[in-house]
Amino acid sequence: MRLNLELQIDEYSLVTPALMKRHAATSDEIVDADELRTRTAQLALVLDLANQAFVRHKSAGLTVDRLAGRLHKLRRQVAPAVWQKLIPLAQQHPVAQYLIQDPFTRWSVEKPRGYSGDASLLDIYYKHPVAEEIVASSTSLGRQIYAYTSEAASSVAGRERRDILTRTVDETARRVEKAQVLAIACGHLREAERSEALAKQQLQRWVGLDQDPVSVTTVNHDFAGTAVEALHGSVRGILRRAYSLGTFDLVYASGLYDYLPRAIGARLLQRAMELVKPGGEFLFANFSDEITTDGYMETFMDWPLILRSADDMWGIINAAIGKGSFEAQVYYGSNRNIVYGRVRKGDL
Repeated sequence: MRLNLELQIDEYSLVTPALMKRHAATSDEIVDADELRTRTAQLALVLDLANQAFVRHKSAGLTVDRLAGRLHKLRRQVAPAVWQKLIPLAQQHPVAQYLIQDPFTRWSVEKPRGYSGDASLLDIYYKHPVAEEIVASSTSLGRQIYAYTSEAASSVAGRERRDILTRTVDETARRVEKAQVLAIACGHLREAERSEALAKQQLQRWVGLDQDPVSVTTVNHDFAGTAVEALHGSVRGILRRAYSLGTFDLVYASGLYDYLPRAIGARLLQRAMELVKPGGEFLFANFSDEITTDGYMETFMDWPLILRSADDMWGIINAAIGKGSFEAQVYYGSNRNIVYGRVRKGDL
């Protein structure tokens, strides 16, 4: 059920599938009719094979793994405009009735909080205790599919990203006494639950900024009495310098750049570096163009992302910081499903 929230959708912060589709395919792209017919037939075969496997009670995990792999291959083969035409055909196929039983897939499709990739969706693939009831209430088949989707390489990378954030905060606290941290589009700030620095009261403040009022309320409830404080705000507000946030030893954006066009990403990085103290850092992450679950995510999860390579990350960094006094690095997570950019401001 969709929550009754009065969300002012800011395309820089809370991204809807319609906005992502606008980014993916421009109006002047022409769909080749012959290619569309060929690829439609190819998609139908892929989906029919998966549907037959479910009907015959084949292994759910193996079925979804093969389906995701075939969708990934097809997505890479076709023109972007053709792929956009194929997405609704996949979503309307009978195989969707099986896939929607997966709590991870179902939450992504139904979007109870009104947009893709919300904090509760992350809780589901984090396997956080608050998501246990959602998983337990699913069908037996749904739990079998979840056993696969929650352990797919992209989900594993998402959990590693959370741990990298925790480690980065704790490293900052060891480097700077009474460190100050800002998380842009913080979600439920699950990385804070694992932070040694927060538990030992080594942080002066850890500010979480998010446009979703549910996320802001959740964070302030869960971390009451600590250095954590969540504030309601958007990327657009940051770009317009609408908030008096002060400066920080670490600023990070963990799941935001997956939705930001390059120009907005560069502008946000510029603004973030204004919020970083001398010697401080900005860390941002992006799902990489090496993931193999992209076709499944865009079709059956209705969860499109802007995927980036290391070169793409360098493109954002170089467009943003110019010849300033900065040090930067780009690196992949352990399974290369997420790529990270880290920019350090020089000491005065």
